[in-house]
Amino acid sequence: MTAATPYAFGVCRIEPENNVHLILEAFAADCPLPLIMVGNWQHSDYGKELWTRYADHPNITLHAPIYDKDQLNAYRAHCSLYLHGHSCGGTNPSLVEAMYLGLAIAAFDCNFNRETTEGKALYFKDVETLRALVRQAEQLNLPHIAANMKEIADRRYTWKRIAECYARLF
Repeated sequence: MTAATPYAFGVCRIEPENNVHLILEAFAADCPLPLIMVGNWQHSDYGKELWTRYADHPNITLHAPIYDKDQLNAYRAHCSLYLHGHSCGGTNPSLVEAMYLGLAIAAFDCNFNRETTEGKALYFKDVETLRALVRQAEQLNLPHIAANMKEIADRRYTWKRIAECYARLF
């Protein structure tokens, strides 16, 4: 992919609770955006099965883990849509990083993802809602969603604010 080619991007541990299977299935079926997905595919049977099923799909590019932050951020910075499939945990660092980068985010629809993004991201709950969202991406004002994500991150997720919250707690 080049910076001029629109694409969706996701990075995560390849675990069922991160809904990687859902994301890959959605992008495998007549999807207008190509997908680049980074993760530890060889870590589990789940990841290996997904790699085997989708590694040669023409609309999907799977990458092994990328630990170089500059290289990872280059993929993030040029994507049209950042996918966050996490369905358990809480405020996730990779979601907050994507928000700081000012990315348009489509997140799995659960309470903590909505709370983290103040209900201003795009949300999906299954293959069909993700497919519909991606098919409508051009009409969804992704730059506005990206600007909202950046504003929330700058306001809520700073070291100063977090330190102040801990200070009040103690």
